[in-house]
Amino acid sequence: MARMRSKEESDTVQAVARALLILESLAKVGVPISLTELAHQVGLKLTTVHRLLTTLMQSGFAEQEPQTMRYRLGLKAFEVGNAALYAMDVRAIARPFLKELVETLNETTNLAILDKGEVVYIDQVESTNIVIARMFARIGSRGPAHCTGSGKVLLSGLTDEELLTLLSEIPLARFTDSTITDPDTLVAEIKRIRLIGMAIDRGERDEGVCCIAAPVKNFEGRTVAAISISGPAARMESGDTIERFTHVVRGVAERISARLGFLDHNMGNTANA
Repeated sequence: MARMRSKEESDTVQAVARALLILESLAKVGVPISLTELAHQVGLKLTTVHRLLTTLMQSGFAEQEPQTMRYRLGLKAFEVGNAALYAMDVRAIARPFLKELVETLNETTNLAILDKGEVVYIDQVESTNIVIARMFARIGSRGPAHCTGSGKVLLSGLTDEELLTLLSEIPLARFTDSTITDPDTLVAEIKRIRLIGMAIDRGERDEGVCCIAAPVKNFEGRTVAAISISGPAARMESGDTIERFTHVVRGVAERISARLGFLDHNMGNTANA
């Protein structure tokens, strides 16, 4: 009996893990996907994926389009995800400031956190400006930290030991000719960001895209998020635009940090590391 219970528990845990894997894949794709494509992505048999999808649909976590028969996330997944996001004080506090940034600069604004060496975008306010559609991440999506403005700012919030440990575990993939792929060069860049309190991504993740980011700190002085604006480099790097934008973004990040209880007597000059 003990052995039987152990096997049943093992099968149950495996089913849950596989169901969560399916949910993660549906979230990552972001568009309706066929059963065959989904099975290929998660590396499971068609019958297994179909069985788990049926359960997820019964619970409202997945849906199937009647016309195309493709699968997508259900409203229940949105409700749970949204509840998790709103549980983060930083998101609720930063939201009005994101809107203010867009109203002031008219460039798309993002709020991001660091998770397992990746940037996770937890909020976004879009610009009315003409943008390059593929360059902006969706809320909930992930991206590389080493080649994005927000990512580099978040890495700068780590201790030297934490940073070196992380860099030994994640690949520094090349996306463009501007991507930093050498660990020593990246460490030097992170140290510079600590000193000036902001980061700029000039086409390191996507060609022709510029991103300006600054750290959001809590009452302990820890960097808990990054706020950034992104747009076409041709528009953001013209004239003295980038200097003006940098000043505004850093100022807004400092105000959000103050709302989180961070006290920096040097605010207005240079951000502390």
